[in-house]
Amino acid sequence: MRRWIAGALVLVSLVSSTWAAAAETVRVDIAPAHVSNSFRPAHALGAGIDRLPRAFTDTLYDAAALEKVLGAGWGAVSYRLNTELHVEAWHWNPNGKWSDPAGRGYFTGSPIPQGPIRHSFGYPLPHRGYTRNEGTEENGYSRLSDGDPNSYWKSNPYLSRTFTGEDDSLFPQWIVIDLGTWELVDRLRIDWGSPYARSYRVQYFEGQDAMRKPEQGRWHDFPAGIVQRASGGTTSHKLSGIPIHTQYVRVLLGDSSETCDSHGSSDRRNCLGYAIREVYLGIDAPDGTFVDRMKHVASQAQTVTQCSSVDPWHEPSNIDERGDQSGLDLFFTSGVTRGLSAMVPVAVLYGTPDDAAVEVTYLKSRHYPISHVELGEEPDGQYMTPEHYAALYLQFAKAIHAVDPTLALGGPAFTGQNEDIRAWADARGNTSWLGRFLDYLKAHGRLSDLGFLSFEHYPYDPCHVVWNDLYDEPKLIRHIMQVFRDDGLPKQVPMFVTEVNIAWQSGQSFVDMFGALWLADYVGAFLSAGGSGTFYFHYLPHPLSKQCDGTWGGFTLFKSNAGFRIEQPTSQYFAARLLTQEWTQAGNAVHEIFPATSDVTDAQGRNIVTAYAVKRPDSQFALLLINKDPKAARSTRVVFADGEHERSFAGDVTRVTFGPEQYRWHPDGPNGHAAPDGPPASAKQRATPGTTYRLPPSSITVLRGEVR
Repeated sequence: MRRWIAGALVLVSLVSSTWAAAAETVRVDIAPAHVSNSFRPAHALGAGIDRLPRAFTDTLYDAAALEKVLGAGWGAVSYRLNTELHVEAWHWNPNGKWSDPAGRGYFTGSPIPQGPIRHSFGYPLPHRGYTRNEGTEENGYSRLSDGDPNSYWKSNPYLSRTFTGEDDSLFPQWIVIDLGTWELVDRLRIDWGSPYARSYRVQYFEGQDAMRKPEQGRWHDFPAGIVQRASGGTTSHKLSGIPIHTQYVRVLLGDSSETCDSHGSSDRRNCLGYAIREVYLGIDAPDGTFVDRMKHVASQAQTVTQCSSVDPWHEPSNIDERGDQSGLDLFFTSGVTRGLSAMVPVAVLYGTPDDAAVEVTYLKSRHYPISHVELGEEPDGQYMTPEHYAALYLQFAKAIHAVDPTLALGGPAFTGQNEDIRAWADARGNTSWLGRFLDYLKAHGRLSDLGFLSFEHYPYDPCHVVWNDLYDEPKLIRHIMQVFRDDGLPKQVPMFVTEVNIAWQSGQSFVDMFGALWLADYVGAFLSAGGSGTFYFHYLPHPLSKQCDGTWGGFTLFKSNAGFRIEQPTSQYFAARLLTQEWTQAGNAVHEIFPATSDVTDAQGRNIVTAYAVKRPDSQFALLLINKDPKAARSTRVVFADGEHERSFAGDVTRVTFGPEQYRWHPDGPNGHAAPDGPPASAKQRATPGTTYRLPPSSITVLRGEVR
């Protein structure tokens, strides 16, 4: 039987290492004035739960399975809102009311409990304008190029002046056509819906990628593309006397007709924003006929279009029951939260302020503990303009704070990026997404509504993860956190990584020793850089699957079978236990983290050994050491300095090690497995000044004891 039961540690004999000619040194600055950060493990070290396969929700929340999951030691939980990534409205409560008496429109969940909510689902939006973005790959399609004259894209009415209180021309709605390759174009035809744009402006992009690299190019007006007037119906617009060579064309929409769409005038929201049934882009042939460069089909094979927003109008038949957003009652009562306050989401990109406020009302009526409320998910991945998200953010914040003004609200839940999130340049040339979001809040006197900044951290290219990537992690997480501060994030606003793992797609690196070493290094670096909380992704077990690098792996602490039954833990489970049970002291008492440096470097100056030191509530110092050398052990001495004296561990030092002797992954497609599969090895070592500690290759070691 594989040995992995929580708390089981193997005691081995250990003596001071004398094999190296000269010991390398880890130095810890323990001067009280130099504390890097303080944190409470129960809330700073957590995990995230996302949408689950509907058929296996009950299996994953089974009490026996959760007992094993909780054995990892993670504390608080972040509820991830996957519906936002897929352009879906979220019915957090299946009971509620529709805005239209006909039983469709804008849905608001009921604040009154009517039996425990165990399941909730997304509703793909019928007026979608995205073909695909950073969250909707191969899922749904745009109504702008689907070839159906009866379907249409419609923008979010909450971004109209009726709700924002601002002129729509300040931050106009838009659509973008991506032809997939550079083409000659000189004519745009638009079949308008209602409401339509009474004026619009047509531009082409000069640059490599208008959506993924918006700062590396410029939009230019077509020679005849400025402020065209429209009166509904179909407009055919000659853009240029000479065809323009481009891949991307943008239409900026202004001056809404505020005529009502096909859903009628009973709801004012049906009459706000913009609607387009179909868009055509091409060239006039010499014989005067129009040659359309777009493909119009109701699938991902259509010409790609993007849009600034989507109307959250939908109807019951739109439901997608394949994926299950855990019911809020199931989430809070299953035991997965340990009874701790949790971070909960509200749907912002495709929700309504009223529904968000009622969701919070419901949670409070059930007396569920809430630590933070995250507004929306990955607006940057939806290519949303920062000012548009900010306008929605303030409407939702006002509605939620009317229910409870003490709640900490935040976002934007950025996609995992290593550099500043970019947007198309504004009138001042500013391309910083976060900087402009913050500027909008400041300009409206509402910066105080941002109680925290949330972002995801997926630092590596999933298709090309290599061992040497390990050396980059501390630099990557520190850098992006500093970038956000440089963008203007106030010092007092905490930062949370609400989803984190190696990459946005998994692979073998997640389940072999790479995954364990990376996780330990990331957590140490994030907290040392001043982070307030991190949430490992994904908390609940999954089967292995084949990924883009050809290997098999998964976002998981446990390998499960096809029925989602746990088979064995993976390397990240053991790394989690080292972080939550050995390096830190389980519970909610304050830990202090001190600067630690290592002179164990390679020829390129990269740290082979990284070190992170905490002072625990039991007055012991715990040192987390990661040896990234895949071949050689290192002999390391540890020096603690308080500015006046050098000190060292004294007496018995507890040493816990996790490396290839304790865990080894054997790839075998879906049948890959670990043997041995833990647990870490634990021992006592008598320490005196000058004692060295052997760090096995590819290993995590925690040293813990008194310092004198």
